[in-house]
Amino acid sequence: MNEIINKIVQFLQQGIAWIFDFFKLIWTWSFGQIITIFHSDWQSLPAWKIAVLVLVVVGIVYVLYKALRELWDAAEKILKAFIGLLGVLVTILPYIIVAGLIAFGGSWVIQNINF
Repeated sequence: MNEIINKIVQFLQQGIAWIFDFFKLIWTWSFGQIITIFHSDWQSLPAWKIAVLVLVVVGIVYVLYKALRELWDAAEKILKAFIGLLGVLVTILPYIIVAGLIAFGGSWVIQNINF
């Protein structure tokens, strides 16, 4: 059973590593293309190509804005989830203390009281 769980964990690790490698590949390629478009020689282009270049830049800015907006929303949700987790941990703390007191009391009775 332990071997099956280890295989599943290993498979998940490989899958996550593949996803991050793919993400890195796409990230590197995309930003390489963006840098290339900004290194264009703007002065020597005809007016219609400058217009296309401006439209491309506006499109890039819009898409990056949308990506940053989604990233911000995700970060907000992660922070709210973390705060919720901390709230739950604080809420269950009295129960943990009571369980510890019960265990302490039971242990004391078992060790110290003889009938």
